[in-house]
Amino acid sequence: MTVSQALLDHLASGITTLARCWRLTRRDGWSRGFTDHDGDLTFDDLTYRADTGLSARAFLQTTGLSIDNTEALGALSDVSVTEADIRAGRFDGAEVEVWLVNWADVSERMMLFRGHLGEITRSGGAFRAELLGLAEVLNQPQGRVYQKSCSAVLGDGKCRFDVGQIGFTDDAEVVSVDHGTKLVLSATQDPQDRWYERGILRVLSGAAEGLTGVIKNDRRGAVGRDVALWQELRAAIVPGDRVRIVAGCDKQPGTCKAKFDNILNFRGFPSIPGEDRLLSVPVRGTTTDTTSDAK
Repeated sequence: MTVSQALLDHLASGITTLARCWRLTRRDGWSRGFTDHDGDLTFDDLTYRADTGLSARAFLQTTGLSIDNTEALGALSDVSVTEADIRAGRFDGAEVEVWLVNWADVSERMMLFRGHLGEITRSGGAFRAELLGLAEVLNQPQGRVYQKSCSAVLGDGKCRFDVGQIGFTDDAEVVSVDHGTKLVLSATQDPQDRWYERGILRVLSGAAEGLTGVIKNDRRGAVGRDVALWQELRAAIVPGDRVRIVAGCDKQPGTCKAKFDNILNFRGFPSIPGEDRLLSVPVRGTTTDTTSDAK
């Protein structure tokens, strides 16, 4: 952390004009600034608004690998942080920067905290957000899992399959919705039943724009596709909304070869012995083939 000499001199003067500013950036690119000062402050091409009622509790910061954390408290507003957006998960994992600023000269400032939002709760027209520092990622499991099924996500850097090609992605319009999980889509492509099963449905327009769901069931219908999601999206989806559906993968070698012709990038270990094999005992005159699943 670099602190300008001007700010150090200001802090040493004994009479300070200090305020805290928060910059909140969601994964979809939405960015807003908040401050506990009684007037708006502007720096780095962003205005930090004073009418949001946002405040922060004391920071817990360490010099080791422990997680720096604090909490932010604020009022729900139609123009900043809304209850609908929190409920839809749009603020999950959002990046947070906290600055100590001389409001009389905003060029004199230093960053107090950088991290992301953790748990968010809401009640009584207000929200409480946990702020987690950069060291929090060190608590997450890392490394590769050795398992029979593929460990890659369809279309990611390890899978390398282009899901955008014709036949594997289709844009459609929602015709009807039943209980938020059963949708009838006017899809333009007509592959076999269960083609999109285990795939992704992404909403392109409407109140749920940007949200995704996992497809539980997929069948040809009278209009296009009858699609069922594993769980209801956290925002309303209605007829007329546009969605994009992506083919699903069950992460088995046979599917990788036959459906996607991508067996060279298969990231599983189909011949790895299972628990039954590990606990079995030798029997005279018999053999055990552990490679049959890979054929």
